[in-house]
Amino acid sequence: MNRCSSHPPRRHLITAALLLSFTGTALAQDATPRTFPESALRGTLVVLQPPEITMDGRPARLSPGSRIRGANSMMVLSATLVNQELTVNYTLEPTGLVHDVWILTPAEARLKRPLASDRNF
Repeated sequence: MNRCSSHPPRRHLITAALLLSFTGTALAQDATPRTFPESALRGTLVVLQPPEITMDGRPARLSPGSRIRGANSMMVLSATLVNQELTVNYTLEPTGLVHDVWILTPAEARLKRPLASDRNF
C-alpha cells in the first residue's frame, strides 16, 4: 500500500482556491474610494508627542478618544506616526481638538477638499 501519491491532496487544492478568491476580493475592495464626512477638512499632520500634533504647521492637539485610520482604513496608533508628514482628512470637535483623522492614499489626496484656512473660525 503506497501512501505517498504523486497528486496533492484535494483539501490543499480547495484551500488554495479559497485563498486566491479572498485575495481577489481584498484587492477589489482597495479600489473603492472611502467616503468622508462633509465637515472633514484637508491638512498636513505631524505627530510631535501624542497628543501634541501640528496641523498645517500650526500647533494642535488630539482629542481624548481620537481615532486615526490608515490608508487601509485600519486604526493606527499616534505614537507610530511621530515626525512623519502625512496628508490627511480630519474633523474637529466643537472645542477645536482634532478628533477623527484619515491618512489618505495618493488617489484620495488628489481629490479636492476644503482646507482649514479656507474656513472662517
